Amino acid sequence: MAFDGIVTKAIVTELSELTGARIDKVFEPNKNEIILGLYSEKKNYALDICIESQNCRINLTTNAKQNPQVAPNFCMLLRKNLIGLKLKNLITFDLERLIVLEFEGFDDVDDIISKKLIVELMGKHSNIILLDDNNIIIDSMRHIRELDENFRDILPHTKYSFPTSNKKSFLELRDFEKFSNCINSTNIEDLPLQISNTFNGISKNFISAIIRHLEITKINTTNLQKIYNYITATINNIETDNLSFENIKNKDGIIKDYFLIPEKTSDEPFKLNFFVDDFYYSKETSETFKNYRNSLLKLILDTLKKYKKRLYNIDEKLKECKDMDTYRIYGELITANLYRIPNRNLSEIELENYYDNNNKITIKLDKRFLPSINAKRFFKKYSKLKNALAIVSEQKEDTLKELDYIESVVYELENCSTIEEVGAIFEEISENDIFKDKKELNTSKKSKIKKSKFTKNKTVSFNPLKYTVDGYTVLVGRNNKENDYLTLKYANKSDIWFHTKDFHGSHTILKIDNNLPFPNDNVLVEVAKIAAQHSKAKNSSNVPVDYCEVKYVKKPSGSKPGMVIYSNNKTLNVNPI
Repeated sequence: MAFDGIVTKAIVTELSELTGARIDKVFEPNKNEIILGLYSEKKNYALDICIESQNCRINLTTNAKQNPQVAPNFCMLLRKNLIGLKLKNLITFDLERLIVLEFEGFDDVDDIISKKLIVELMGKHSNIILLDDNNIIIDSMRHIRELDENFRDILPHTKYSFPTSNKKSFLELRDFEKFSNCINSTNIEDLPLQISNTFNGISKNFISAIIRHLEITKINTTNLQKIYNYITATINNIETDNLSFENIKNKDGIIKDYFLIPEKTSDEPFKLNFFVDDFYYSKETSETFKNYRNSLLKLILDTLKKYKKRLYNIDEKLKECKDMDTYRIYGELITANLYRIPNRNLSEIELENYYDNNNKITIKLDKRFLPSINAKRFFKKYSKLKNALAIVSEQKEDTLKELDYIESVVYELENCSTIEEVGAIFEEISENDIFKDKKELNTSKKSKIKKSKFTKNKTVSFNPLKYTVDGYTVLVGRNNKENDYLTLKYANKSDIWFHTKDFHGSHTILKIDNNLPFPNDNVLVEVAKIAAQHSKAKNSSNVPVDYCEVKYVKKPSGSKPGMVIYSNNKTLNVNPI
């Protein structure tokens, strides 16, 4: 939703009901947001003021937000100056995204004091400014020193001045002909931007939404009249409480935005404040989730890249080890033919290879050394490679296990849908030395990502996905730690464990109910489909899924979370649900 001048005016109109409310709390959840706690008629309200450039707004909120343990300086200043004062008035100007909150109260000697809180919602230039009764800036959330004479200084102890604009006032215009005369666009795609650049408080997004809503495809007098009437009706209906909203969806049918419509579409009372609150809370939660997941995913993918490079180097070393017998043969052939090789500088020599039917073989030599020394160097290299083979082979086995685990974490993270799920994965990798760079994420993100709590008893707080198949309960782990707990702690030995063969996926448990007959083949197939759906093979067909009783699933000592071995299994080939 474009929080433009029209929305601002509608919001403030609703907020005017809070006139007389007393400020009793002030919080600063983050550097771009202030929450004012108000008390009126035995009710508590929370006024959210956000100046984050993409989400700037003012509205009542019912969503609790985590506050820092130590209040920031600006928050402390607002507490000192505003707590105990009453909200005397809320003022807007034209359709500007600027709100003046006037407060009044008494000091310790019962003298009247007044303060103003200026809220400027202007994208990246947004700010919250506290003024005294002489309009002198006490302080602001953002200090601004502008060298350009067209801008203002926003600094303590300076006189506050309102921002200026060269745009026209739609409220003063109120004439279609004057409106039409301001429009010179001939391309419908250019019209939203032109209107937005011409008139105060009317956003490009709002005009675009009107054009879509009214199904306008070209610019003419009739269509301009429709747009003008729509804008006028929306503004007029702010005072009459005759507004509603329309959803804007993306190509996938997901709601991405909303816009106001000048009519009631429901008998339910429409409160724009709480509608805006829900929208931005959902938007910010989604953005936060994406940022956390992407940050964590970058760390894991960087680690994956390092281990793939390590595997490449190991394979190159193994290739060299495979040639170790060649160096032994070189040494033996030179030694056997020393009497025939002249003791002078040679870069190569041709000898009969008795390991290959006496076929000729050319051996490169280091001409700095005698032939006998070259032979010793070949034997030494052979011995070195022979000893390295066992070590490097073990390194490859360990690296493949690590890669398999990292890829399982990537799969889990790509399929996360909540912050809590991301937090569980964060917790998991924080306990793993594979992720060497986790400290960087730990310092910047740890406090923001909620962790899932796992304990060693069956009352552990975990939340696997749940399905029902013909009355049987099916549980699916959402991450490696939950997979471990689900299979090794929570499930009974007689329950049936499912997992895709040769694909990363979730542990899936079919709970055996003694009050029900043993699951038939149809049930097993349906559960196998669920397991396939929650795997990396979810978009494939004819996916092999192994299953066995939980008692046959074991966790090797020292293995990574989610990694198990199993036996006595059978396999079903299914298509994911």
